[in-house]
Amino acid sequence: IVEIACIVTESDLTEIDAGISLVVKPNDAPLAAMDPFVVNMHTVSGLLDAIPGGISLADAEQQVLAYVKQHVPEERKAPLAGSSVYVDRGFLAKYMPSLDAHLHYRLIDVSSIKELSKRWYPRVYYSSPEKTGNHRALGDIRESIAELRYYRAAVFVEQPGPDSATAKALGGNHVVDHQG
Repeated sequence: IVEIACIVTESDLTEIDAGISLVVKPNDAPLAAMDPFVVNMHTVSGLLDAIPGGISLADAEQQVLAYVKQHVPEERKAPLAGSSVYVDRGFLAKYMPSLDAHLHYRLIDVSSIKELSKRWYPRVYYSSPEKTGNHRALGDIRESIAELRYYRAAVFVEQPGPDSATAKALGGNHVVDHQG
């Protein structure tokens, strides 16, 4: 990892603040092993030039954890959200265990919503906002938040949704019978 960023949002996806973005200075081995495509992407974005001034992975973990705790002090309350975040979660579990332990075990994966929209709401999918592709962590997060806002407006039922009795009836129609 060479960069980590985080933005805490309200449940309606309003950003609480500008977020935190940190450049991490890895040892030379991962940098030397970078694919030429990745080297070009990080050169164009300016990230490669920022790496020499980066901080350690441990310092990055502590700063991001402090940022999250500032807004969500309770453990296991804040879900990790973004696009294809299972990859990020695996990284956090291995290299940033304190941050991982503070986050909720559930993920909000915008990519999954995108894939479901592609199959169930193709007009919505094909009209989704284009990404600028700046390939910086904070920019990618902002694009994921914007994309989730779009899917919320275009796919998900406006509040208040069905009343409790209707929701219960709908739920009863979708129960798996494990007995037979």
